Amino acid sequence: MTRLPDFRLETHFSRWEFTARHHMTASDVQTMTLGELLALADEHDRATFENLPLGYTETYGDPALREVIAQMYERADAADVICFAGAEEALYLAMNVLLDAGDHAVVVTPNYQSAETVPLALCEVTGVALDPNRDWALDLDQIRAAIRPNTRVVSVNFPNNPTGKVIDAADFTELARICDERGIHLFSDEVYRGLERDPARILPQAADLSERALSLNVTSKSLGLPGLRIGWIACRDRALLSRLERAKHYTTICNSAPSEVLARIALKSRATILDRNRALIARNLPFFDAFFAEFADVFEWQAPDGGCVAFPRYLGPDGVEEFCTRLVEEAGVLLLPASIYRSELTPTPTDRFRIGIGRTDPEAGLAAFSQWMRARR
Repeated sequence: MTRLPDFRLETHFSRWEFTARHHMTASDVQTMTLGELLALADEHDRATFENLPLGYTETYGDPALREVIAQMYERADAADVICFAGAEEALYLAMNVLLDAGDHAVVVTPNYQSAETVPLALCEVTGVALDPNRDWALDLDQIRAAIRPNTRVVSVNFPNNPTGKVIDAADFTELARICDERGIHLFSDEVYRGLERDPARILPQAADLSERALSLNVTSKSLGLPGLRIGWIACRDRALLSRLERAKHYTTICNSAPSEVLARIALKSRATILDRNRALIARNLPFFDAFFAEFADVFEWQAPDGGCVAFPRYLGPDGVEEFCTRLVEEAGVLLLPASIYRSELTPTPTDRFRIGIGRTDPEAGLAAFSQWMRARR
């Protein structure tokens, strides 16, 4: 396989994530402790966890976990689900199974870096950019124009990382139809589903719209449980799932047994956890609104439609890269500058940064951020 480039986000986090005093760009909601999660378990699942043999598990994933995951979908059964060690393994293996040299993929930008770098290592890829001048709109005509006779995959992510954009359900349904009529697999990264500010904006899941579509999800983002390292793909093409299982034999083989039980507990309590996480974001947003209102001459701010990250614009003359570097070095406030989200496929904004809104006590980080901004004035 072609050597992949350095993962810019992870390289940046390796330097700063655990050393910066204020992690203000987290992509996940505030997590909970093991004790808090176990408190949500029923007697059966708690007993299962406490008496769990620490042996190998099934490559497809724990059958009981897959059954719980399937209940999240309208048209998928447990046999339509395969689990992975987080969303990254799922994305990596799916692209390697779906794409070969001579194929073509379409990827929406901006995006999580591997959504384009993994396909680019395998075949030709065309990017279709969300339009920042139209509230990050997705132009379906551009998708149609990008599709070729050898297009095998169209890859999207809504709610989007880093913009927080959620497109209209009618457009998403039409996108699935466009892919279906051309025999293309729609690969839909849905890891922030459930954190929409307006519940009416929640999109249908791709696996419910098409037998060929793949829905990617994980416990890390909306549920705030990245330490479990449990992700999954739901797809009603069971021959494709079988190919994914065989690919997984070369990576993790199977998932962590304790994590699978804990993920099952979390997903059974998904409604409770999502209510808690949406309430946390709703509590936090006024603090971010107030901060950006105070510095409206320096920033353009828009709260995300969904998810727990936003992509404000920086208007300062020094540029966003120098701004973010000085901010973390001088004030200990970590943000992700636009270069982390640059694309080889399309132009992407060079004056934005990612900020996270889903952690507890953002006031401390915003206070340090504000003090630094005022001192610069």
